[in-house]
Amino acid sequence: MSPAEEERSLPLPERWPRASKFALSACAAAVAELVTFPLDLTKTRLQIQGEAAVRRDGAAAGRALPYRGMLRTAAGIAQEEGVRKLWQGATPAVYRHIVYTGVRMVTYEHLRDSVLGRAEGESFPLWKAVVGGMSAGAIGQFFASPTDLVKVQMQMEGKRKLEGKPLRFRGVHHAFLKILSEGGVRGLWAGWVPNVQRAALVNMGDLTTYDSVKHFLLLNTTLVDNSVTHSVSSACSGLVAAVLGTPADVVKTRIMNQPRDKQGRGLLYKSSMDCLIQTVQGEGFMSLYKGFIPTWMRMAPWSLVFWLTYEQIRRICGVSSF
Repeated sequence: MSPAEEERSLPLPERWPRASKFALSACAAAVAELVTFPLDLTKTRLQIQGEAAVRRDGAAAGRALPYRGMLRTAAGIAQEEGVRKLWQGATPAVYRHIVYTGVRMVTYEHLRDSVLGRAEGESFPLWKAVVGGMSAGAIGQFFASPTDLVKVQMQMEGKRKLEGKPLRFRGVHHAFLKILSEGGVRGLWAGWVPNVQRAALVNMGDLTTYDSVKHFLLLNTTLVDNSVTHSVSSACSGLVAAVLGTPADVVKTRIMNQPRDKQGRGLLYKSSMDCLIQTVQGEGFMSLYKGFIPTWMRMAPWSLVFWLTYEQIRRICGVSSF
């Protein structure tokens, strides 16, 4: 058998390992995103809350505004806009995770195994896991930033309708085209800096924590590489990711949702730091953790669904455990 024939006879995961891992992680992420998307919508609405009042009536109004909690916000969306609106923006969110999760997972494994030199069956220094997780998250989010921009803006369409404002988009593709026509290619990457910052922090919590906890348990306890270990590791990763990523997520959401001029420049915030300062001054430090509960409640089941699905898909397809 010639080398070419021998290569063709290999299973797909062995012929195209990175492409296969990209596809498997994208499938697992799509499942997790659809299951937990209503919590993401609720989180986005909570993060915008108070912003308009501060711009209109000053800082005191932002602090005095009654805080509408997660359950009331979700129930309000369902009652005022319809249950289906809890999945408004789900399509670009799935697009985003196909790109974002596929890139970050492949990048992290490559950095971990080839660049940072993790040996099988040995402990992996935490600082190396942190470097790999933050780098992978930043790279993945940079490529996925346009889809995240569309997702955030489409999630706010229902609120605009209730306020009597005209809808901006007819659908996902119209949103992409409109943003491109108004701000150019640069407009598609509006808010990419806080987006990448958030992704780096979230992945330091998610990828780094999951990988570190999982291999710590395998090396130092009687647990084996099964669903129990995956569940414990994913629960830890979801909590750490929510704590680290929520402030950057609030800044990212506000920058992405702000109106822009014809050159694509934001009309409310000059930069992510300016948004951070205005938010803290106008609404207090804890406003940076608006939406923390739905963020955590989303990240915990998201991590659980994603990691369990991803590990099982890898096992079924003959790919080694993450």
